[in-house]
Amino acid sequence: GAAVHRGGEEGRALLCCVLVAAWEAVRGQLRYSVPEELPKGSFVGDVAKDLALELAALGARGARVVSPGRTQYFVLHASSGHLVTAERIDREQLCENEPQCVLRCELIVEGEMKVYAIEVEITDINDNTPKFRVEEMKLRMSETTTPGSRFPLRVAQDPDVGVNSLQSYTLSGDEHFSLSVQAGADGEKRPELVLAKALDREEAAFHELLLRASDGGDPARTGTARIRVAVLDANDNAPAFSQAVYTVRVPEDVPVGSTLLRVTATDLDDGTNGDVKYTVNKITDKALKLFHLDAKTGAIKLAMNLDFEEAQSYKLEVHARDGGDLFDTATVSISVTDVNDNAPEISVRSALSEISEDAAPGTVVALLHVQDRDSGANGEVRCSLGEGVPFRLERALDDYYSVVTARELDRERASEYNVTVRAADGGSPALRSGAVLALRVLDVNDNAPVFAEARYSARLPENNAEGALVLTVRAWDADWGQNARVRYRLREGRLRGAPLSSYVSVQAETGALYALRSFDYEEVREVELWVRAEDGGAPPLSSNVSVRLLIADENDNAPQVLYPPAAPGPGWAGVELAPRSAEPGALVAKVVAVDADAGQNAWLSYELAKATEPGLFRVGLHSGEVRTARSPLARDAARHSLVVVVKDRGRPALSATATLTVVLAENVAELLSELGSAAAPAEPAGSLTRWLVLAVAAVSCLFLAFLLLLLALRLRRWRRSRLLPPPSAGAALRGVPASHFVGIDGVRAFLRSYSHDVSLTADSRKSQLRCAGGSCCDTLPARPPPDEAAPLRGEDAAAHRAAEPDGLPVSAATAAAPHSLPSRSPLAPVFDSPWCRVFPSALQVSFDGESVTSTCLFLLLYPNSL
Repeated sequence: GAAVHRGGEEGRALLCCVLVAAWEAVRGQLRYSVPEELPKGSFVGDVAKDLALELAALGARGARVVSPGRTQYFVLHASSGHLVTAERIDREQLCENEPQCVLRCELIVEGEMKVYAIEVEITDINDNTPKFRVEEMKLRMSETTTPGSRFPLRVAQDPDVGVNSLQSYTLSGDEHFSLSVQAGADGEKRPELVLAKALDREEAAFHELLLRASDGGDPARTGTARIRVAVLDANDNAPAFSQAVYTVRVPEDVPVGSTLLRVTATDLDDGTNGDVKYTVNKITDKALKLFHLDAKTGAIKLAMNLDFEEAQSYKLEVHARDGGDLFDTATVSISVTDVNDNAPEISVRSALSEISEDAAPGTVVALLHVQDRDSGANGEVRCSLGEGVPFRLERALDDYYSVVTARELDRERASEYNVTVRAADGGSPALRSGAVLALRVLDVNDNAPVFAEARYSARLPENNAEGALVLTVRAWDADWGQNARVRYRLREGRLRGAPLSSYVSVQAETGALYALRSFDYEEVREVELWVRAEDGGAPPLSSNVSVRLLIADENDNAPQVLYPPAAPGPGWAGVELAPRSAEPGALVAKVVAVDADAGQNAWLSYELAKATEPGLFRVGLHSGEVRTARSPLARDAARHSLVVVVKDRGRPALSATATLTVVLAENVAELLSELGSAAAPAEPAGSLTRWLVLAVAAVSCLFLAFLLLLLALRLRRWRRSRLLPPPSAGAALRGVPASHFVGIDGVRAFLRSYSHDVSLTADSRKSQLRCAGGSCCDTLPARPPPDEAAPLRGEDAAAHRAAEPDGLPVSAATAAAPHSLPSRSPLAPVFDSPWCRVFPSALQVSFDGESVTSTCLFLLLYPNSL
């Protein structure tokens, strides 16, 4: 039921607002009502409908809302014709302590040069909570205080008005006290603390109470304050003011710190009970900032400047308390008188910045609003125009004036006017102000833009950042307004097959030319383009200018070595021959390098960074020629490695290195020998491992084949022993040398072991081989023919002769192996290999009836292993 009742009341209020707005619209004035704290853009009223204005006229001719003050609280939506809030409105801030808050503004229709007055009433909402000045009130009461005594309490402040303002007080906390709320002459509720039960200091020295202040909003807001009552001894005299109301009138320009008045209260008691202190019990937030009460003297001083235009009067309630907490109350009324301290304010509500020279007399060029914040004669304003201008003033509405043309304009006589509007108030002395209206006379579009230079050129370093500013072209147009507005654009073209607009762009408004890409001097060294400047006339006029963009080189390319070429591995690249008989200064090689940059960034210098023998070679600083610094000596190594550094002269300098191998040799054969001897150790480990695996596999296969061959020989020997008769066996072999049996029966014969001392150096040419005495032979002797014995030498022949009488072969335990193998031996092809003949110490063959091993097989596969 309450909701329906409130809904009905709101409907009737809205209907009244609409009727009032319709009635005021008839008189040319609108009035609306909106609650405070609406969000920005909230609807206030349909101005277009209430004033019977067409939306098309508002959008085409222009209309806006202007507030008298500095802050604009409302704006007009031209598309809908609605008046909406421009910002959140706080009623308490705008109309403090005012029962009705009305904001005034004007609607200006610029096309029609009409003004409509609008009033908007800001209604209150319950957006403020009752608040006490202090959160804790301290009272001191004598224990002899009679029950029923009343003690005024500090009132709570609620800036809201009506039902939303402060409505009631409640007290809780102690049975000794109760609360009484009194209504003042102005209808304000004032709480009083009533002693309901006699106090006994010996029973309780302090009493804690809680005072609540509530407003009438829905929901209600509540503020609290604590009351601390201290029980004291008796105090039978309260302070008394000399008068109940103190009144003073002060001008608004009174200096800060001045004493406005002094309140006085006396107390007949002695000691602390007669010591009076002054406090402000009731004061607004604004007055609290403006005035200061001296607690001891009762003097009220000005803390901030007064302003008659903000407030004309202030009221304060002052308490005088003695040491026994007895008090008296007095009211202080301060009235502010006006002083002519505000000059007239001229606001240009609407103005033309340009006018055609054929405009008819009486054309409105500006709409002015003139006001003075002072009152009375100080606020009366008189306006006038400067002399010698073809304009006059006409009164439009209340404080509005129109500036209109008084006669026809002639641009050939004056292309622009500065019209000064002067305003003076009626004060003594009078205050004055002025405003200047700048008006330009328009002309036809008869001038094309003209560039400041006939041709533009700029240098841009390569590797520039994308979007870098290159240069700015500038053109001027002698016309005015839109005819003089110059815009720039790039003429179409192509560069390296791509559109020119993908390389550079021009800012249409400023003429700034930007690089859209990072240029490379090695690819593009110069860019030719055209920029067009076009004005805003109808039809537009234009002109072109040539722009030449030169790309400046930067040191972004390191020197590139052409010779010697870089080689991924060891080989012939970078190998140079230098005779050991070369004279100092002889040309050995030349390092050839190039740099893609230009200028000093491409000037190259050469220097020797590293050398096997530092003093043997030198490099030409600018030529790159490698020459001998002195004649080679016998102690100098045959092979030298040189590292040449090539630097350019850029900042910072970039460099590259070239590696040369110089071999001291007299001819190419010696050079090849030196390179071959140095190549073996450099074989990669992976290749050597691969070859070792293949060698082991080959040796295993040969060993297996040898075992098969040995088995075949043993079977053959066994078969022959079965076929030949035993008696004739010795006769058939009689006369054959014992050495011929080596490798045939294999069981009783073995090759003699050889012993060698070998010393090797890093240079294979200096290796030494020393054989033991009696065993150093270059080759194995050739096999003797079947019908003659192999020749024997030295102790071998003696051993043979010693064994010959018995007619048996030489024993393996007593005879040494010969240096040759019989032709019947199946191992003769292996043992006759060149490596076995050169290195006889590597050959060790033993016949134990089961196996035969040969080191020469490995040497055949890996001749470089020694």
